[in-house]
Amino acid sequence: MGFILLGLSVGSMLGILASGPGVARFGARPIMLIGTASVTVSLPVIGFGAAWSSTALVVAALFLFGFGMGGGEIAMNVEGADIEREMGRPVLPALHGFFSLGTALGATAGIVFTLAEVPIQGHLSAVGVIGVVLLAAAAGKIPAGTGLVVVSTPVAVVAAPRTRRAVWKEQKLVLIAAIVLAMALAEGTAGDWLPLIMVDGHGFDAALGSAVYAGFAIAMTIGRFVGGRFVVRFGRPLVLRVSIALGALGMLLVAVVDNPLVAAFSVVLWGLGASLGFPLALSAAGESGPDSARRVSFAATIGYVAFLVGPPAIGFLGEHFALRTALIAPLLLVVAAVFLTPATAGTRAASMPQTKAETRH
Repeated sequence: MGFILLGLSVGSMLGILASGPGVARFGARPIMLIGTASVTVSLPVIGFGAAWSSTALVVAALFLFGFGMGGGEIAMNVEGADIEREMGRPVLPALHGFFSLGTALGATAGIVFTLAEVPIQGHLSAVGVIGVVLLAAAAGKIPAGTGLVVVSTPVAVVAAPRTRRAVWKEQKLVLIAAIVLAMALAEGTAGDWLPLIMVDGHGFDAALGSAVYAGFAIAMTIGRFVGGRFVVRFGRPLVLRVSIALGALGMLLVAVVDNPLVAAFSVVLWGLGASLGFPLALSAAGESGPDSARRVSFAATIGYVAFLVGPPAIGFLGEHFALRTALIAPLLLVVAAVFLTPATAGTRAASMPQTKAETRH
């Protein structure tokens, strides 16, 4: 599994690295469309590769899947941050909520197909077809130009590198990116390893292990759809601090308490706690200074590095120390993120809606 996930990680890393320059050169829309198309096309190939026991084919298809996912999701976050600024209220959690909703629906479908003994190639081919239909329906409604960097004169080309400060040199943005990293690792660990942790670490069978992960995804979905209301009422730093602490508690209980019922309940805490970290930190990144598209792209890139590199590393740790023990590594980072939440406090000016001219640079 570690080797197979490596194909996903390498493809995603290349997609992530190409996404920021791609958005700046072509805008977020084409990168989103290419990424989503790559994901949907790769799904049937993954299914047939698994059915034929072809590790090479599965790794190659996961590479394509990761390339599309890594590049497309950063572009979607740039687009989502632009929508949030124009609406003047926190909507990124709800937009990420639809990602979690899709995850919950996919996990539920996985349970049904597993119990019905549907072949994996049929399952993933059906999901691929649904993805193509949804992409075709949405493609024409995505605005063009978000995140596009327009250089009108040769003088601007020479001047640009001197006038645009490297975002990674700004302390506040780096602290926000660290929160993104920790919470992406918490979410990614659950996405790749939670069913197996439930089966190997707590004695669940395969169907119940998938059901527990579906519960995690549902908790993530609920947290993201309702989280924006709490942010409006209590402010981003406080909501983020409580959310991260709740996620850390859930992860700790899953790791150390040897009780299946407690573990299942703790997964809900884990999901609720992890739900808001990624989107709220991305919102804070966009508000941390000028050129918000680059800032969101930088923070999202750090997060997706954690999504993709972290789970294989945890898998290797799990082989030597057991998966429950391996959870301590991401847990420590999540606990550290609690103390970084003051960096996400925004200013009134930063949270005001901006015009398209200001957000498309």
